[in-house]
Amino acid sequence: MWSTARDVAAGDLVIIWQTRELIQPLLITPGKDLNSRFGYYRHADLVGIPYGSKVGSRNGKGFIHVLRPTPELWTMALPHRTQILYLADIAFITSWLDIKRGSSVIEAGTGSGSFSHSVARTIGSAGHLWSYEFHEARANKAREEFSLHGMADIVTLTHRNVCKDGFTVEDTVDAVFLDLPAPWDAIEHAKKALKKNIPTRICCFSPCMEQVLRTVSALNDSGFTDITMFETLLRPHEVHQISLQPLTQAVEKLKKLEQKREDKRQHQIARSSKRKRDDLPETDSDNVAEKRLRTQESAEEDVDIRDIPDAVVDPGQSANQPSPIKMSVSKVSPDVRGHTSYLTFARLVPTAPSSAMNCK
Repeated sequence: MWSTARDVAAGDLVIIWQTRELIQPLLITPGKDLNSRFGYYRHADLVGIPYGSKVGSRNGKGFIHVLRPTPELWTMALPHRTQILYLADIAFITSWLDIKRGSSVIEAGTGSGSFSHSVARTIGSAGHLWSYEFHEARANKAREEFSLHGMADIVTLTHRNVCKDGFTVEDTVDAVFLDLPAPWDAIEHAKKALKKNIPTRICCFSPCMEQVLRTVSALNDSGFTDITMFETLLRPHEVHQISLQPLTQAVEKLKKLEQKREDKRQHQIARSSKRKRDDLPETDSDNVAEKRLRTQESAEEDVDIRDIPDAVVDPGQSANQPSPIKMSVSKVSPDVRGHTSYLTFARLVPTAPSSAMNCK
């Protein structure tokens, strides 16, 4: 697909990584410049450097990483012409459709080409992908990208309404992926394109449950079996290291925190008693002092015995161990990536040939 050379060359497509949210493709063209909030770069300065290099800007405002394209990076950086499939869905679909090197696959709904790039890498030069796009402008743009990325021999892209006109191949492919507004209209056409001598699979990508229900009905009517629907969600884990403190230090820290809380309680009791004795209202200076005290206390870590890691180190056991001791811990992110679409899978099993048997 993309360049496999060690160094960047003129005419190469590279991925410019600026931040996790700012990733863009760049065609290296000497004479042109790249300007961003992280500085100013000349394309000519990127020629000859190894892929993966960290490059500082000419005006000292920052740096970028120049990466070799992969289907994963392309999914993150590609220009969006339509809603795209992301890595979690792509991996799940590829696995359940049993797409592997040498597979023949149909994709209906090329869109921005995110899924196409991943499938092309998976099937390799021994396989083939037939991709269909209804929108002519999107089809022409995707065809241009496939050619630029060295995928022209692996992918055949056709501008076609498959729901109405069907596919251009029959009894040929191992798997079909439908990313269409009305996939149920293409089920019968997909059945004709699937191989008849081996079990084959189909997947329909639908954002609404109403679409799933109509698709399931069409799959049942066409003789598909093992119909299953999935929804893929991402829950990131944040991994970081903590230092394990000796048991004596942990106990001492808890004692100090408990003493601070007790001092605070006694201070509040004393102030309340003084106001009752004097029968005086609170002044603005009292309120300011109280707010300042609360601010200082809230800035300090409020820890009790449950906040101390179980794996504290006893001094007698840590004499022969290096210091400090580190432990990797994982925290599940409270944010779960939202719903993209429902994935409906089914299998088409070949029917056993009927044979005439003479019973005597």
